[in-house]
Amino acid sequence: MMSSLISFLSARKEGGLLVMRLGLGLMMMTHGWPKLIGGPDKWERLGGNMEHLGISLFPVFWGLMAALSEFAGGALVAIGFWSRTASCFLIFTMIVAALTHFSSGEGLSGASHAIEVGFAFFGILVLGPGKYSINQK
Repeated sequence: MMSSLISFLSARKEGGLLVMRLGLGLMMMTHGWPKLIGGPDKWERLGGNMEHLGISLFPVFWGLMAALSEFAGGALVAIGFWSRTASCFLIFTMIVAALTHFSSGEGLSGASHAIEVGFAFFGILVLGPGKYSINQK
């Protein structure tokens, strides 16, 4: 019984990777869109979080990069195009997000979502986009 279930699931790895990529990518797009259309004021507040890494220059630029990472990076992961590159940007964005939650006193419960998503993007970085993608790797 168990071995047949494992065989069934193993034969569908690529479909599972597709579902994971689509789900994560589309959800990141929903997080990134409001930040992207928020304009320079929103980007400056968002980019100010780079101070947790000791970087205080160009907060508008860093905020725009975070918003683009989430929206455009999410789209790239979803369609499987430049997924590994997009995952690198998303991992970095999630690290900054986790540090922001920690430094605001929210602890692990506040930072856990960013950490979990960061690990999922690390998995995509390692595995690649899979067979059902634009890159087909």
